[in-house]
Amino acid sequence: MENISRKDKKLTGGVVLLVLIILLIAFTLWGIPKYKVYSRELNGKAQLKEAEWNKQVAIEEAKALKESAELVKQAEIIRAEGVAEANKIIAGSITENYLKYKFIEGLNDGNTETIYVPTEANIPILEIKQE
Repeated sequence: MENISRKDKKLTGGVVLLVLIILLIAFTLWGIPKYKVYSRELNGKAQLKEAEWNKQVAIEEAKALKESAELVKQAEIIRAEGVAEANKIIAGSITENYLKYKFIEGLNDGNTETIYVPTEANIPILEIKQE
């Protein structure tokens, strides 16, 4: 009787092992497609997050460029206002006496060339008549 019960135990152990192997194969065949779908879903979510992040980075870079352009614009306006004000001051301070003074000063330093323009009745002659 003991021999029969040992055979039954071996047979039962083998059947259990066979059932476990079949269950493992069935679970694998069922689980692999599910895992592929799950993996693709996670990959898609990761790509979506990366695209959103890249979009945010591009928007922030564009905002920085816009702010930079605004500051450059303001700096140019301030510079132009300064130049205009300086020109007004210079234009207001140039008088005939000042120009004569600068001419005489230029004659005294020796670096100035004097060009004589022929005139007729104090009007410069601009054309040369060839005969």
